[in-house]
Amino acid sequence: MSALTSEICRKCSPALIFMLFLQTTHAQTDFSGLTTIINKNEKSLGKEYVVLVNKAGKNIFLKETEDLKIKTPAPVASCSKWFTAAIVMKFVEDGKIDLDEPVSKYLPIYEKYMKGYITLRHCLTHTTGIEGDALGILRFAQKNKFASLEEEVNNFASKRLIIDNPGTHFSYSGIGLNIAARVLEVITKKTFDKISQEKLFKPLGMKNTSFYNENGAINPSGGAISTAFDYSIFMQMILNKGELNGKRILSEKSIEMLCTNQFPEAQIRSMPEVAKGFTYAMGNWIQEKDENGKGFVFSSPGLFGTWPWIDTKRNYVAIVFVKSLLTDQKRDIYMKIKESIDQVVQ
Repeated sequence: MSALTSEICRKCSPALIFMLFLQTTHAQTDFSGLTTIINKNEKSLGKEYVVLVNKAGKNIFLKETEDLKIKTPAPVASCSKWFTAAIVMKFVEDGKIDLDEPVSKYLPIYEKYMKGYITLRHCLTHTTGIEGDALGILRFAQKNKFASLEEEVNNFASKRLIIDNPGTHFSYSGIGLNIAARVLEVITKKTFDKISQEKLFKPLGMKNTSFYNENGAINPSGGAISTAFDYSIFMQMILNKGELNGKRILSEKSIEMLCTNQFPEAQIRSMPEVAKGFTYAMGNWIQEKDENGKGFVFSSPGLFGTWPWIDTKRNYVAIVFVKSLLTDQKRDIYMKIKESIDQVVQ
């Protein structure tokens, strides 16, 4: 190589490297396709929505509306179940409870009404065998007639029929998660709202998330209020195997349990239409599996339209946070949104 050629290469290389860097950066963050999908479906999403994608602790995509911002609190319905299951697992790893001990150990009324064989594992997986509620809009349209979680959970014991042996059938409802949360109230002698603050929300810095309800019983299975920002923090902790910003919230074993189908042989008695094709873990759905049957996308959609998910293969979390009812049409939109994100986040 001549001296002149060497000199030209030496001068050009830094510029070429810089241009390649810009090209790579642009390719990794080019969400123009995602923006197009969102804009095209704004009528279905409603006037209030946030779409957030976070990777490695950084928000790599954010689109919000005038009426709903990343830190605006709103009810998240069944997205609450993921919170509650995580809180229960905190007590399990601390040795305060065991997933396979009967709830009647703490709630004697369940023994009295021949439901003493239901365990906490059944409660977290919708396999208690107790006759469930109506799904969907009808259930949320009904006014909560109970003054406390204790009163509601006692009603499950005394008024609801056992229609299946525990662990044999999957029947999606708010029953099991609420029973599990009531067990925590008995153990701690605190309300579930206070427990959730102490064990999960405050340690994670989720300042705008709560189960507080001034109009009746706290609802651990569907009564949380949160924000897109707070929920993404929670999912980052799950994605990081229980740790966030150097702080250990849950053990890796607990995270693995939360993301595993505990009763793969259970027959499906009832489940939401929008979750068809998914399987259930603890408080969340296994949305996608790899060729070996191992889950890598986990989600917890709620009736009010919010759909949070974690993708462990691509190592990101995302949430579509809205204030309009979840429909099959919205599911289709969300799947397109995820597909678009997956094409960018590799």
